[in-house]
Amino acid sequence: MGDQRHGAGLTTLETRIDAVATRWLEHAPSRGVRSFVVELLVFGLKQAWACVFGALLLAAVIAARLWYPDDADLARNDALVLVAVAIQVAMVSWRLESRRELATILLFHVVGTVMEIFKTGVGSWEYAEGGVLHVGAVPLFTGFMYGAVGSYLARVMRLFDLRFTRYPPLWATAPLAVAIYVNFFSHHYVVDIRWWLVAAVVLLYGPCRMHVRVLRARFWMPVTMAFLLVAVFIWFAENIGTLTGTWTYPDQADGWHLVSVSKLVAWFLLMNLSVVLVTIAHPPRRPDGPEVSPVR
Repeated sequence: MGDQRHGAGLTTLETRIDAVATRWLEHAPSRGVRSFVVELLVFGLKQAWACVFGALLLAAVIAARLWYPDDADLARNDALVLVAVAIQVAMVSWRLESRRELATILLFHVVGTVMEIFKTGVGSWEYAEGGVLHVGAVPLFTGFMYGAVGSYLARVMRLFDLRFTRYPPLWATAPLAVAIYVNFFSHHYVVDIRWWLVAAVVLLYGPCRMHVRVLRARFWMPVTMAFLLVAVFIWFAENIGTLTGTWTYPDQADGWHLVSVSKLVAWFLLMNLSVVLVTIAHPPRRPDGPEVSPVR
């Protein structure tokens, strides 16, 4: 899974996998087509490992839609809650997540659930009815969907040994994240400033580069591009969620169709909030060694 030089910070299981992978790949070519293929495979495996929480939860949503009986004593929504709890407990018990990351993920739960309660209350979307494990119209498994985003971001920070150049200071990123979160609520009553917020994110993070280590290679991309790529990934997951009927948007009441591409704007903005929350457990570092102080 990686290079021993950046093994610090991995969980116990990841450290073992990393050691085995390093032995297997220590004689892999460092240049040419074979090197590119190896780097690409390692990149894909790391991404899959980082997505394990969200992938398992999404698989549970699909399985519940395809095979869970409608007349079961335990409602489908409640079954999803129990599955989500089991996944989270297993990840902590098997040391796939650190306790520090768990605290951040729980914060994602709270932030996400509060927004879900409000958004379902004003009719932005709705969940399938049924079950007792819910707050208002919001099944409790929804908090785990936000937690899955936090889990992914925290894991890629470790697995890819992410470093940053020209990362904006916390005194700038935190107020912007708060403004984005508030606008998700306030735009129902006052002017919607989402496009101003998009411009602010681009201006603030535009100079920032994210440096990614795969196996031997390290490459960089603009942080704003990373925000957009993750937003697209979440948009695909949303389409699966609505296709299974787990939740629906008002314009899907007469039949399913692709979730509006405009939702990408919302997820792009939410990435700012998500990254600020994740940096609580994983402060961003510069690409000049593990000893460097966190970028603030």
